[in-house]
Amino acid sequence: MIKILTTLSFEKRLKKFKKNHPDLKSQYHKTLITLQKNPFHPSLRLNKLQGNIRDYYSISINLRYRNMIDFIIKEDKIILIDIGKHDYLYR
Repeated sequence: MIKILTTLSFEKRLKKFKKNHPDLKSQYHKTLITLQKNPFHPSLRLNKLQGNIRDYYSISINLRYRNMIDFIIKEDKIILIDIGKHDYLYR
């Protein structure tokens, strides 16, 4: 199984995200479980980013919110970098 890691800045953003969106808590956890089991699952809508963030990928929590991740699959690790609205992550 793939190991999910987080950064300190992600943990801070996640805390704010959960406070502002308590209704998405179960969806967020379901997304993480799916990511850990199969990062290529279609429901995650995995997206390779472009431009100055081209080394990263994003996955969907729902149509409005995405997680930006550093995807290191060959080492069986995924590092969560940021969380937020689609427009925020693609600024």
